[in-house]
Amino acid sequence: MASLQEPWLLENGNLKGSSKEIRHGRTAHNLSSSSLRKKSDLTLVSKIRYGMLRQFLTNLQEVILGTKLSVLFPAIPLAVVAESYGFGRPWVFALSLLGLTPLAERVSFLTEQIAYYTGPTVGGLLNATCGNATELIIAIFALSQYKIDVVKYSLLGSVLSNLLLVLGTSLFCGGIANLRKEQKYDRRQADVNSLLLLLALLCHSLPLLFRMLGASDAVSTADSTLHLSRASSIVMLIAYLSYLIFQLFTHRQLFEAQEESDDDENGISEEAPVIGFWSGFIWLFGMTGVISLLSEYVVETIEDASNSWGISVSFISIILLPIVGNAAEHAGAIIFAFKNKLDISLGVALGSATQISMFVVPLCVIVAWTMGIKMDLNFNLLETGSLALSIITVAFALQDGTSHYMKGLVLLLLYIVIGACFFVFKTPLNQVNFTNSGIKRPTETIFRA
Repeated sequence: MASLQEPWLLENGNLKGSSKEIRHGRTAHNLSSSSLRKKSDLTLVSKIRYGMLRQFLTNLQEVILGTKLSVLFPAIPLAVVAESYGFGRPWVFALSLLGLTPLAERVSFLTEQIAYYTGPTVGGLLNATCGNATELIIAIFALSQYKIDVVKYSLLGSVLSNLLLVLGTSLFCGGIANLRKEQKYDRRQADVNSLLLLLALLCHSLPLLFRMLGASDAVSTADSTLHLSRASSIVMLIAYLSYLIFQLFTHRQLFEAQEESDDDENGISEEAPVIGFWSGFIWLFGMTGVISLLSEYVVETIEDASNSWGISVSFISIILLPIVGNAAEHAGAIIFAFKNKLDISLGVALGSATQISMFVVPLCVIVAWTMGIKMDLNFNLLETGSLALSIITVAFALQDGTSHYMKGLVLLLLYIVIGACFFVFKTPLNQVNFTNSGIKRPTETIFRA
């Protein structure tokens, strides 16, 4: 194994920092994704004489077959074939959704590989940018098709699934598996994330309240709500930038996940990268392109899947998209909860929720602004109320620094109730006129019940 890695080390230069520094600079997201990786058998590949071919096949084996989710990769070409040959649109949606599952985990793997060469700080910034690449790409494609409600529902669903489903399942499973052990975690990281989530909740609530108070003058209120949302989005992005400085520079020790002692048991070696620096960037670029393609398929076919399955688009966007799209990260958090490593599980759930709330959502508002699309932070009363109750419940559950299975059960039951609510709630038709570069688009239907 060492002989195979040596050419890449020589080709790409020495690693920045010691092996110990890199290991202790890993985030909860990295460790969560690593729980689904498996060691590749490079015996046959090592016998190939041609260096470039051997390196390509080794990278291919590490990237494609180096995960326990590799069985889902065939869904990607099947989705392309289904789209190209005009198969049923619901099939295209389902296959695209399945194909996104391993891609999200592989993006995390590639950012970690690049971090071996750039150091933990740049690696942390890269992970913060690409951590929720799937949600961001889906949102941008939905914006390009003027499906603003799809953007709002999918991002809201990602936050709710992280706060209630992932965190609830982690606390519940960890409590059941460790009934006779006292489960503790570092409250300081949870406190920081809770504060940012409350700030995000305020920025979502004010446009809603503003709209409700000015209901008599709908036109001027809509413009004022839009301006307030854009200003709030800028504030949220500034707060997230400050959070990155806090996380990666001034208080890094609060967010560094401790390396687990049983890496060898999982067959994962963390001492050296398995692919080269430029190879990692090339694979990351390729994976992002495939995610973009599948995301476009998902956005184009979500309404057809809704009509075919008899399920509202709001339920698909809030419940199904986040569960399937982030299944790898969610499974990793639950696995570490079984091992009584709640700091990692909390880092995954709260970190993802914070990143979506404070970075992805306001970024979408700004991107829509540049595209001439009027997207605000008003997520409507039912959606904002669900978000508020979820954030407040999680903040109360994590305030004492200890955990047991009852806390996880309550969070799971709350998620089930919210899911049932959106399952029976039939979203009314949303008729909207958009203006892009002064050209008025025809009225189009965004949602169908």
